[in-house]
Amino acid sequence: MISLAYPWVLLLALLPLLLANRKQQSEPVDAPVIPVGHWLSGMPGVSPRGRSTPLWRQLLLLLGWLCLVVALARPQHVGEEIQMPVTGRDLMLVVDISPSMDEQDMVLQGRSINRLQAVKRVLDDFIDQREGDRLGLILFGTEPYVQAPLTFDRETVRTLLFEAGLGMAGRATAIGDAIGLSVKRLRERPQEQRVVILLTDGANTAGQVSPDKATEIAQAAGVRLYTIGIGADTMIQRGLLGSRRVNPSRDLDEELLTRMAEQTGGRYFRARSLPELEMIYDSINQLEPIEQDGQFYRPVTELYAWPAGMAAGLWLLLIAVRLASNRYQQNTATEAGHG
Repeated sequence: MISLAYPWVLLLALLPLLLANRKQQSEPVDAPVIPVGHWLSGMPGVSPRGRSTPLWRQLLLLLGWLCLVVALARPQHVGEEIQMPVTGRDLMLVVDISPSMDEQDMVLQGRSINRLQAVKRVLDDFIDQREGDRLGLILFGTEPYVQAPLTFDRETVRTLLFEAGLGMAGRATAIGDAIGLSVKRLRERPQEQRVVILLTDGANTAGQVSPDKATEIAQAAGVRLYTIGIGADTMIQRGLLGSRRVNPSRDLDEELLTRMAEQTGGRYFRARSLPELEMIYDSINQLEPIEQDGQFYRPVTELYAWPAGMAAGLWLLLIAVRLASNRYQQNTATEAGHG
């Protein structure tokens, strides 16, 4: 619906008529004209006394004034009432991008992909489903980096995740520092809503804060850690002397990840394949939501530019007509003088 932010401003529409009526009482008009011509007599296109101004010009002046008044009243289109999400959490996604995530032990549609590609694919759907949550993204290797602070803009988080490249944060794995940074970013939020989802394929090999110390900090701050260890248990490695079966996840510290999750009230998950990783994020997606006070709002679109533009257009037209008329009169007078 259309509404006015300042409806009382419409009273200004009567101002030209009131002023013109007052002027008429002291200065009678011989010919019938619209009174607004007297009040606007100082504008281009209006004669000093307003009596010789054509009727159409006075009408345009009045219409321009009315458009200006409507613009000052701030017309707005108010949309239908929309309810804001009443549930949600602050989820910090902490993703390992060390070079080991390049191990191609995940399978998608019959072809091998690396671990980071699998994570991006699954997180794409996970991010899509977290409407109402604030999501953040921390990428880590030797150092952790906040790629996206907590935001409702899921599309930005998704874009920044897909731009992440292997080894961008160094070649080691600083799990403790990554958890410490995520807790720091979540500390200002209500405790019931603080969740960190850590995904890694290795053990802590770098950093200033040990994972156990970071876990203690998270526990004290009321942050729940959901940890995911990614990587297949076995894969066939081909070489010059034939093929052999190897464990590509031999460096994964499952004991540490389990301890971190349990100590903070979270849970540890093991993702040996892409389907398992999808199931894990589906499980995390079932986190019980925290109820908040429902909020409603109506989207508002400002419309004042339309009447303001009409007023400006009308007055510019009158100015142009007046200037053209003056030029014509000057040319006529010049020709008459030469004649």
